[in-house]
Order: sequence, then structure tokens, then C-alpha cells
Amino acid sequence: MTEPGADVAFDDAARQYGVVRQFSEDERRAAVNRLSDAVRPTAVQRVAEVRMPTAYGEFLAVGYLDRRGGVEHVALVHGDVAGRTVLARLHSECLTGDAFASTHCECGEQLSAALRAIVAEGRGVLVYLRGHEGRGIGLVAKLRAMGLQEDGLDTVEANIALGLPVDARDYGSGAAMLHDLGVRSVRLLSNNPRKREALVRHGVTVEAQVPLLTPPGAENLRYLRTKRERLDHDLPHLDHLPGPS
Repeated sequence: MTEPGADVAFDDAARQYGVVRQFSEDERRAAVNRLSDAVRPTAVQRVAEVRMPTAYGEFLAVGYLDRRGGVEHVALVHGDVAGRTVLARLHSECLTGDAFASTHCECGEQLSAALRAIVAEGRGVLVYLRGHEGRGIGLVAKLRAMGLQEDGLDTVEANIALGLPVDARDYGSGAAMLHDLGVRSVRLLSNNPRKREALVRHGVTVEAQVPLLTPPGAENLRYLRTKRERLDHDLPHLDHLPGPS
């Protein structure tokens, strides 16, 4: 949320320093939100740092505590990420996909692909956001929703049938973590335009959205189609596939 007066402060500063060029809506919104952040208590606290060797390469694991709800998050940092056009991924926690390699979704594959891409780039950050299980409804509720999908509902209908939000995720903590790491703008590894919009709202400039496409399988094809058709995900690799019979 923009702090009161941030819009006025931006306009006043532009006039004071003789800035005459026209800003795009994204540029203006990001600048206004950065001014808001300057007067708003930070949403996260950095509490731990440790070198983390992985199968993909070496990272610095930076642990954060969300001041609002006590949720713990982690950023995996590769190289020097202070500055602009940093390759970044905001990854929502998915125990079933990330840890158990469930083929119901593509989350585990996206996690691996993002870490590989960051190492290949030479610098970047993966922000792992806990509390996002099942688009924010929690692990057990997600399992119940998966059961309803087995009975024929899609992922959106299943959440609604349970009386739960379709997507309850908040990316404010992820943006705060990027700010804390000195990231000024990102090339966002995501197929979800709502993540880009959320980052811009929280003062992070998104220079580009980089597709993170994984091969669809028999178990997740319907789920991916629902994400494209009902949740606005950009998944052009599904275009050539035959529709449901």
C-alpha cells in the first residue's frame, strides 16, 4: 500500500530537480512505492546468512523473518545482486512439488530450472516464499483441493468449493527481501503477470518478464491449461497441444 503523501512527494521532487521527461506508469508507480518504503517500517528482518553449496552451484542463503506474521523466508543469492536488471525468481512454497516431486504441478521443475538459470547467468536471486502453499491456502487445504480436482473440478473451482480464496498470496515480503539485498530492478523469471504487478506495486522495477516454461505432462496438463485460461499465466508452449478429447 502506498503511504499517504508519497505521490505528492514524487511530483514535488520532479519539479524541484527540473525533471521534465514523461515517466511510464510502471516507472512512476515503482518510484512512488520506493518513497513509501522509505517511511514504512520494513516488512522483513534479515536474521541469518550461510554459504549453501547445492547441486546447481554455490549460493548464499539469507534467512528472513516476516515481521507481520512470523513466517520465515529464504533468499538464495548467487553472485553480486546489488544493482539493476538482476535475474530473479519469486518462488512460492510447494512442498508436494519442491520436495516430493509431485507431477500434479510444475513447481519442482520450475525451482530447479530457475536455480540453473541463475547460476548460468552468473548472478541472481531466488526468493523462496513460505506460507504460499496452494496459492496461500495452506498444505492440508491444498491436499483437499487436489482431491476435488481428482473428482473433476479444476484448481480454481476446487478452492472456491472449499470456500477458500483462489489466490491469497502476498508478495510484499518478497519485494522487501529484494530491497534489503540491494536489488533495484529485476528480470523476473515467471509466467505469472500478477507477480510482476505485485513487485511494481511494492517498488521493484521489472525490466522484463523471462518465461519459465516446463514440458507439460499427462498429470499436469489440465492444471496448466487452467492456469493459462483462468489465472492469466503466459504459457504459449501449450498452444500446439491437442485439446481435451
